[in-house]
Amino acid sequence: MTVAAILSGKGHETITASDSATLGEICETLAKHKIGAVVVCDGNLAIEGIVSERDIVRVIGKQGPGALNLSVSNVMTKDVVTCAEENSVNEVMAKMTQGRFRHMPVVKDGKLTGVISIGDVVKFKIAQVELEAEQMRSYISMT
Repeated sequence: MTVAAILSGKGHETITASDSATLGEICETLAKHKIGAVVVCDGNLAIEGIVSERDIVRVIGKQGPGALNLSVSNVMTKDVVTCAEENSVNEVMAKMTQGRFRHMPVVKDGKLTGVISIGDVVKFKIAQVELEAEQMRSYISMT
């Protein structure tokens, strides 16, 4: 199964920010939308970075609450690992595990088209296992 299958159920809606946003504004966005990361994009949806709850906690832990006034461009991860809709769920899961991150932007032709989280991947995998179990039960009951 592919990333496209996850996005077909979840949707392609993305929450983005510009690199001039402050960390305080990013915190408000995370809280408002109940998400764990925001992709930082230019006006053409080209990815410039990503900032997660972990990034924010890390900088506040080092610099104190004044860090909320920093520009997100000073804190965001600039070397963003992305995937495409054609990538398999297993490939994405391996990248997330290896890189120890929980959110991955989905790109097409260099532009953001969606975001998947480790929660989306786990939910998808559980549904897949439950379907296989149900198919097995059905097969067994037919014999």
